[in-house]
Amino acid sequence: MIRKLARPMLAAMFIAGGYNTLVGPERVAAKAESLVGAITDRLPGVPKDVETAVRLNGAVQVLAGACLALGVAPRASAAALAGTLVPTTYAGHPFWEVEDPQERAQQRIHFLKNLSMFGGLLFAATDRKRHRRRKSHHQWCSQ
Repeated sequence: MIRKLARPMLAAMFIAGGYNTLVGPERVAAKAESLVGAITDRLPGVPKDVETAVRLNGAVQVLAGACLALGVAPRASAAALAGTLVPTTYAGHPFWEVEDPQERAQQRIHFLKNLSMFGGLLFAATDRKRHRRRKSHHQWCSQ
């Protein structure tokens, strides 16, 4: 029961944030510009246009978030969301670059929140292995 509730709760932030980025990429494009430039040099297939890359990231978050919430390929969905969270966190919350103490504290909070969500996604992405072990243990014990 808890697992069924946890997935939509974890996915909600990605669906909402991804949608906002998808329809309004200019809001985050300035923060993502240097990272997108560095990534496009190393990874073929990443759009060179910053707004397009940001929209693509948002679209993956909406799609994978919806899949996770509905329980459709939850491990793959969680892994995809974790993949989008790394550049989002690095570009969006670089607290180590902020001079103002209050702004630095706010960015650190957002960075740590994303780190916590990343941990939750890792649990969701590896959940099946734990379930398989428990199931095989119950089968062995009932024989």
